[in-house]
Amino acid sequence: MPEQLIRKQIHLAAHFPGVNHNTVWTDPRSGSQIDFENFVHLARTAERGKFDFFFLAEGLRLREHLDRIHDLDVVGRPDTFTVLNALAAVTTHLGLAGTINTTYNEPFELARQFASLDHLSGGRAAWNAVTSSDAFTGENFRRGGYLEHAKRYTRAAEVIEATRALWDSPPAPAPTVDRERGIFAPPPVTVRFGSEQFDIEGEFALPRSPQGYPVQIQAGDSDEGREFAAAKADVIFSAHGELEDGQRFYRDVKDRLAKYGRRREDLKILPAAGFVLGDTAAEAAENARVIRRGQVTPQTAIAFLEQVWGRDLSAYDPDGPLPDIDPVDNVNITRGRVRHARDPLAVAQAWRAKAEAENLSIRELIIATTARQQFVGTPREVALSIDDHVQRDAADGFVLVPHLTPTGLDEFVDKVVPELQELGSFRTEYTGSTLRDHLGLRHPHLGTEGVRAS
Repeated sequence: MPEQLIRKQIHLAAHFPGVNHNTVWTDPRSGSQIDFENFVHLARTAERGKFDFFFLAEGLRLREHLDRIHDLDVVGRPDTFTVLNALAAVTTHLGLAGTINTTYNEPFELARQFASLDHLSGGRAAWNAVTSSDAFTGENFRRGGYLEHAKRYTRAAEVIEATRALWDSPPAPAPTVDRERGIFAPPPVTVRFGSEQFDIEGEFALPRSPQGYPVQIQAGDSDEGREFAAAKADVIFSAHGELEDGQRFYRDVKDRLAKYGRRREDLKILPAAGFVLGDTAAEAAENARVIRRGQVTPQTAIAFLEQVWGRDLSAYDPDGPLPDIDPVDNVNITRGRVRHARDPLAVAQAWRAKAEAENLSIRELIIATTARQQFVGTPREVALSIDDHVQRDAADGFVLVPHLTPTGLDEFVDKVVPELQELGSFRTEYTGSTLRDHLGLRHPHLGTEGVRAS
């Protein structure tokens, strides 16, 4: 049998870059985070490349650092559903995935919004369910920061169960016609769902959507998060992009599926990844160096360091050595969507050892320690590396995060996708119409396979 017929097929998604250090704001080619044409450009580029889906993150509050707006944040983030529903009208096959919080939204509202997106797009909706126990973010909502950290997955599981109960409601029977008495509408189909946090009894407002459920994405990495994904998710948006680390994560999560009656192919693992291309390996490496220095400015380097040290370090030279003082436990130095070191002293010790061993300045250290997994090289080299990760079970594919908005994906689609297609690892055409088809996932109500990517 020819090798290309038995190769694992690569799944690719396109992330619209936003609130992170992967966007080079100083690059003159970097565009608006609000202009709809920028969303259209990236989505259409992804569809031209036969990607599985477009992925939109969520920002519920602008981050603050030392009581000022974080310099890496964006001013304005359009509503996720508004953008995705609009993109449904200008794309035909591309999946449309949105990050929507389970802490501050109600099941009926979520069920209706995602069912509407699935109907309007012809079965291309996906939901990245995230949790939040951050009181700072919660101040924008009626509940505030009421939810205890330990209960975030409990609520998330109940939200998903409740939305699925609504999506599972059978379609209403057709009206009956009596020639003498007229048309009689059928009685409503009542949905009942009870749990610790919800007591729902009502009627769902829409018929069953093309996919039954939108594709469920999850990004948690704790043991609790992995277990949650094994039970509920169709896709994991993973942070484990390096080969050996990815293989360990892949085995761990896939091995959890059987206890929930699920097959290994029922869950796709897609790490986030950046990429940098060049005509030669040396040119790509230099391009990557320039991009990383553009992403981590001197001010950004100090801000990242302050998040670990928990104190104002503006007096330190970003091109000088690490501070000789120890961190303090101050998680409020940066508030919002940011990762805080759980053990700042341990992180500081590890960073000092690395800086000393490699003779790194503050800025050089932050560049080295905050880099997202990147594929760097010629288009052929990048294609071979991506394919190697997938064939060796470190991932089922990748969520690509370009460093520019909105043109950052263009070169990948033009140069790398043809190489992947030549390897026999990536589709040349869409073979189905829904996102479940693209990912090879079963329909939750029909029990049928999606169309395998080819």
